Amino acid sequence: MEQFIEFVINHPLHVGALAALVGALAFTEMRKGGQSVSTAELTGLVNRDLGVVLDVREKADFAKGHIVNAINIPFTKIKERASELDKYREQTIIVVDAMGQHSGSVVKELKAAGFTQVVRLSGGMNSWTSDSLPVVKK
Repeated sequence: MEQFIEFVINHPLHVGALAALVGALAFTEMRKGGQSVSTAELTGLVNRDLGVVLDVREKADFAKGHIVNAINIPFTKIKERASELDKYREQTIIVVDAMGQHSGSVVKELKAAGFTQVVRLSGGMNSWTSDSLPVVKK
């Protein structure tokens, strides 16, 4: 540990450059997860027919309650079923999951499949229900 501290003290430019690179890498990786939107922004996009909601939770969770007119494709099947979204290429696809844990990877998958307007709901269905917004149960 003493050698590490000595290195930091003797090479502040190297340590600073390393810290800057790590910060840039972290920022880049977070941005790849895609832009996030709030529940209010999601509602506005859908109401103006500019957005379509893609719920990536499992079918059982989707049936317990989802956003009106949401399309359900579980995140584990997004690669296989991405072609089902081709008719929505001109619209913004808003990816929704339970709490935001899978939506970033789904956004990456869809962007890799050629979809350009893909965002994710910040906080997922958890934020939707905590804002007391309506859900549909099947």
